[in-house]
Amino acid sequence: MSGAEVLLLMDDRPSSFARYAARELAGRLVLLRFADSRPDLPEEYLRETAHLPAFWVREGSTVGGEARRYRDWAAGLPVAPTRFCNPSEPRQAVAQRFAELAGLPHLSERQVALVRDKAAMKECFRELGLRTAEFARVRSGAGIERFAARHGWPVVLKPVDSFACVDTHRLDGPGDLAGIDLTARDWMVEAYLAGTEWEACAIVLGGEVLDVWPSAMPCRPLDIVDGAMNANISVGTAEGPPVDLRALIQRIITGIGVDHGYAHMEFFLIDGEVYAGEIGVRLAGCEIPANHGHAYGFDVFGATLAVYLGRRPDLDYQERCCAGDLLLPLPGTGLVRRITSRDELLEMPGVIDAVLKVRAGDPVTARRASHNASGYVHVVGASVGEVESRMREVLARFTIEVGAREGHVVAT
Repeated sequence: MSGAEVLLLMDDRPSSFARYAARELAGRLVLLRFADSRPDLPEEYLRETAHLPAFWVREGSTVGGEARRYRDWAAGLPVAPTRFCNPSEPRQAVAQRFAELAGLPHLSERQVALVRDKAAMKECFRELGLRTAEFARVRSGAGIERFAARHGWPVVLKPVDSFACVDTHRLDGPGDLAGIDLTARDWMVEAYLAGTEWEACAIVLGGEVLDVWPSAMPCRPLDIVDGAMNANISVGTAEGPPVDLRALIQRIITGIGVDHGYAHMEFFLIDGEVYAGEIGVRLAGCEIPANHGHAYGFDVFGATLAVYLGRRPDLDYQERCCAGDLLLPLPGTGLVRRITSRDELLEMPGVIDAVLKVRAGDPVTARRASHNASGYVHVVGASVGEVESRMREVLARFTIEVGAREGHVVAT
């Protein structure tokens, strides 16, 4: 990639995007890391990115103080960053505030609220003329029951700032409230929507949505955290939803006032009508961006970096197919005893890439989150149905055994 501007990249976990940026922007990339994210940054990844300058925000320090320390530190670099990119959903508020105090392009406090506080987000959607599920902020089980009395069971309960379905629950009746602590966080409740749930990703420059890429979800995220197949399929063919996606996302981008970046949206189609779900102004999770690159045959990460560097990307598509990421199960907590090898995965129909995050002998911890996985594969096909069928074959042939430290197998 050409150009002299240097990018400050928020880096709190290894990702395909961060690894791409580390390779392609050597000499023009600086990493922003928070000390409390150190457990999520494996030694192998730290060695892999050791050639890049990295500023560590210290635990217990104020954002303002650390931003001042960063400015002094960056003044000693050959070229100080002039652009900023935050791919992290949970650190959106602190990362954007840091960027503001460091004098870099950033989302405002209001914009962060609209893409993090899901109740405020849905209020904004309605102000922009979009349909949403019925919703309300709640603080007690009684509040949830009053909402359900008006709108019916089931309902969806979630923290307003949740991500990856962490602490998100489908409640089929009052009995499902048992064990949920409603005092520690801010919560909201939504009417459960039927219909088809879709995703759409977009890149934005100068306030303009340059293009949108839809994704089908074989299983809903709420079903995924309860054990359903965890997959997303980028639809580069005519099978996408019958919706003007560019106009839909442009309405939101204009309403929020976003200048540039990557946006990821979830929405429902019910009897031909769109119901806006949620939107994030950061890269989509899992390997969804990479799916788009495979489905359209272009450099999706390069295009994303371009808009964060203030340049118009090359969207020269060379392919039109369907491509998805299938997250491989992580069924328990303990030690990995056995796992299907990468070579075996690559021999399966439609699999073009495979990444295993764990090996035999590794300790693992299962979590109730939509990104919980032992690895992933990328699967391609001529249609959504073919990709999904191939994914299910991978799952049928994939094996992982997790045992207690004494060697007793507890999950397969």
